Amino acid sequence: MDRRGFITAGLRLSASASNWSKALADGRPEAVAEPGSPGLLAHMDERLNYLRRVDDELGSGEVLKQARGELSLAVKLIKARRYSGPAVDHLYRIASEASRQVAWCTFDQGRPGAAQRYFDASLRASAEANDAVGGAYAMSFAAVQCYSTGQPGRAVDLLDTARTQIKGRGTPRMEAMLAARTARALSKTGAEAATRRHLDLARAALDKGPRDDDPGFLYWVTYGEIEMIAGSSALDLGYPAQALRRFEAGMDAYPGDEDFPRSHAIYLARAAEAHLALYDLDAAIATARHAATCLGAVDSARSASELTGLCEKLAPHTAHPAVRDFLEAG
Repeated sequence: MDRRGFITAGLRLSASASNWSKALADGRPEAVAEPGSPGLLAHMDERLNYLRRVDDELGSGEVLKQARGELSLAVKLIKARRYSGPAVDHLYRIASEASRQVAWCTFDQGRPGAAQRYFDASLRASAEANDAVGGAYAMSFAAVQCYSTGQPGRAVDLLDTARTQIKGRGTPRMEAMLAARTARALSKTGAEAATRRHLDLARAALDKGPRDDDPGFLYWVTYGEIEMIAGSSALDLGYPAQALRRFEAGMDAYPGDEDFPRSHAIYLARAAEAHLALYDLDAAIATARHAATCLGAVDSARSASELTGLCEKLAPHTAHPAVRDFLEAG
């Protein structure tokens, strides 16, 4: 997809965010999930929870197909008007999360233009349920798409919108996630002080500890993840030594080779880039090999592109035997 396509997708996401905010402002009081939801809806929740874990371990390829099925079922149930009252809100929340998963997996497969349409659908469904937290969560992933495709300023705007809408409704862990992703987006604009400030906000929010009302989808928001984001941010800001310290701290707290191999592969590829920036080719190759091992059977164009980018940076150093062997091994 060319840069014009990236910009078009970003513009549409901004419009979606604006419409979402207006819908929440004009809507009824926030829906509250009630116990004893219809069994089918509870099973759909369970399947979506399971798909999040599959995405962590195996990547987006298979999850994309399964999440599309869940979204299709949710849409059919909505159109059939089978449910009423709180169950309808529950169903819209399911549709929002299923659409978010389809959007994220589509982006992870290298199709940001198509992903944008599903992010838009996720926001619309969350607005129908008046679910600010679920919509903000979807918006945070749309922001990742924006800052990953050269539009970090737009990502910051999306995250600011999400933070505004959950004010007084989100838990500290939700606040930590939004602050950390804001820091990541800011690092790509070169805003060093603002990046540090938001990372500090993320750590301080986690320091408040877990809450009984933490959304289940935030299981991955940990100190280790925050430090990995801090490492990526330091690398983009031109501080490779600091990046390595943060990556090391993150890996100590976030042993993700088995549970989060896709994310771990991305962070390891960035750590290898930091070693390369410090002219430590042996460490760069050792870390790159670890990243390739993590990637293994993971189906993720996004992760593979990180490793490809690292290989391009290593290419001028083929006089070094370890670099040459690694690149020749593919």
